[in-house]
Amino acid sequence: MSITYAGPVQRRPATEAEAAALASAVRLRIIRLTYDRAMTNKEIAERLGRDPATTLHHVRKLVATGFLEPQPARIGNRGAREIPYLSTGLSWRLSGVDPHGKGEAMLQAFLAEVAELGYDQIDQTRLIRKVDPAELKRRLRTLLDELAAEPDDPEGERVAIYLAVYPGD
Repeated sequence: MSITYAGPVQRRPATEAEAAALASAVRLRIIRLTYDRAMTNKEIAERLGRDPATTLHHVRKLVATGFLEPQPARIGNRGAREIPYLSTGLSWRLSGVDPHGKGEAMLQAFLAEVAELGYDQIDQTRLIRKVDPAELKRRLRTLLDELAAEPDDPEGERVAIYLAVYPGD
């Protein structure tokens, strides 16, 4: 299969409500969980080990800000009507969200996910180099944009990528 890279993702500044919605580790985890499979509030709450009422608050905020989209209702195991939610991918197309705490929320979401998995399931590496930080960030963003633009590999494994660049002093 041949992939043509169309260039950087066009981003727009996040609204205040969008930035506030992304400033929560729980909401970032919900966005990731619903990336390629719709999940009901109950399923999300079970996966996160949280109370369904609390999770519903987060789900509603994500729907209101456009990060989640309700899917057609379905009938659950006990005959109750359930609404599954799917991520819209909006979070990848925004810029300017760090002033509201997204950076800390991203780190907390990553740490919670790693804690669930165990460190033996994480492929880690570390490198300290003298580079132009702006150029490094541009190149890494280009790589991530390329990956985001490609269609999912139906035979591929679902992976999450967390990347941090920080001073090596």
